[in-house]
Amino acid sequence: MTKSYKNPEFMMGPEARPLRILAEYLEPQERLQAQQVNRALIFFGSARLKPGRHDPVNESVDYYDQARLLAARLARWTIDTHTPGQRYFICTGGGPGIMEAANRGAADVDRSLSMGLNISLPHEQSANPYLSEPLNFEFHYFFMRKFWFMNVAHALIIFPGGFGTMDELFEVLTLIQTGKQRRMPVILYGSEFWRRLINFDVFVEMGLISQDDRELIHMVDHVNEAFEVLRAALPDVESEA
Repeated sequence: MTKSYKNPEFMMGPEARPLRILAEYLEPQERLQAQQVNRALIFFGSARLKPGRHDPVNESVDYYDQARLLAARLARWTIDTHTPGQRYFICTGGGPGIMEAANRGAADVDRSLSMGLNISLPHEQSANPYLSEPLNFEFHYFFMRKFWFMNVAHALIIFPGGFGTMDELFEVLTLIQTGKQRRMPVILYGSEFWRRLINFDVFVEMGLISQDDRELIHMVDHVNEAFEVLRAALPDVESEA
């Protein structure tokens, strides 16, 4: 006799899908509470932007290096400014490229602030070596992973990326626009890339979004610029008490 919850064939079958979904809600919830994770700054961007790979249009731009520097500066700022239960964690998708760069920057200052919500994929995605082990998550379901990103997010910093990055960007903007997610700053790093890719002003001109929606988005080109936008936009501890 085998108990149903100890039966691997049943637990991995279609009938037990609700149990697996629930597990991806309950286990991260317990771990995040134990680590006092209440707020995070989310870095999105391509897994393919590795160290030393420069922007083909502007050879002076190394997005990996800049993501690392920005994450380190934010980690230092929150350690100096916030008590442990109020600190902003640096959270990424946990993989290589821009995700690794941001986690590496956080680990340069304090590895305990470096968090990754990984996803099991057939290629590209494996956990980078700069994550805090208690905050190294792996998900099967994309929608549960996105739920936890948004549960802790207080700002998004989005570097150039592919389909996955675009999916994350527009889902977040839709959630904020429809009131399903708190308003937060959305930083698009690398204005040349973003302006070539998406003309956000056309949405406003055609009446498809409001000017308020457009003002959610801040395009920046430098670490200092991104940091100042975030510092001005993020609420202080007292205002959230």
